[in-house]
Amino acid sequence: QVQLVESGGGLVQAGGSLRLTCAVSGRTFFTRGVGWFRQAPGKEREFVAAISVSGDSTWLADSVKGRFTISRDNAKNTVYLQMNRLKFEDTAVYYCATARGRWGSRGTNDYEFWGQGAQVTVSS
Repeated sequence: QVQLVESGGGLVQAGGSLRLTCAVSGRTFFTRGVGWFRQAPGKEREFVAAISVSGDSTWLADSVKGRFTISRDNAKNTVYLQMNRLKFEDTAVYYCATARGRWGSRGTNDYEFWGQGAQVTVSS
């Protein structure tokens, strides 16, 4: 059984920073890419960032390029999302998920297991 637990969310002022952590249990972590998605009230879940198994390849949504960074520590079964220069429009519930393959993907259907989500609220 694969479980993902997000942490690090909270309330921050615009321009501030937060780091989200996704702790993944199970051996699946070592063979799967991992992605971050977010969902704001009344909106569909959208892609934010993804990282390959090795961590050598990463993908970012255009809306967060230059502000967010994704990384992983395979020794700790953990993936991070460093969010800098946060904007009001970054407010959402953030989810991490394990991909069905070794690479990251922008599509939600390409992910198999999901965490429960972490709330990020950016005040303007």
